[in-house]
Amino acid sequence: MAQDTSKIAVIPGDPRDPQATALLQASHTLMQSLFAAEDNHFLSIDELCVPEISFFVAKEGDFTLGCVALANKGAYGEIKSMFVAPEARGKGIAHKLMAQLDTAARDQGLAELKLETGDKLSEAHSLYHAHGFVDCGPFGDYEANSSSIFMTKTLT
Repeated sequence: MAQDTSKIAVIPGDPRDPQATALLQASHTLMQSLFAAEDNHFLSIDELCVPEISFFVAKEGDFTLGCVALANKGAYGEIKSMFVAPEARGKGIAHKLMAQLDTAARDQGLAELKLETGDKLSEAHSLYHAHGFVDCGPFGDYEANSSSIFMTKTLT
């Protein structure tokens, strides 16, 4: 049975908003518990607050339940900071965030979306595959390592 996501709105957000910051810090803590420091590629709050980054939050009423960022790299967009609060998982929030990323990337004229994720994040892999992503090699400044999985999706 499909989840009712009609009460969840995905809107532009501010990484410095206290609820968004709390989600980002929870995501950073999780990544640091799962992966070696050199294999963590998350952006700091300040790094998310630049013109090349579009940041979105998923809200249900006054509560921010998820977030994601789109980094415009010129030739492609990179997905960063995808996170849904553990207590809000199973509501379809990640799918709504992914739909917003797709729309934002197309609106910015990007031909491709790319991402790096950890090998231990099987739920994330399933989400990305469900949205048309396929595995690829390292891109940008990334180097191959034992814990990174790289994915891409063509938009045009």
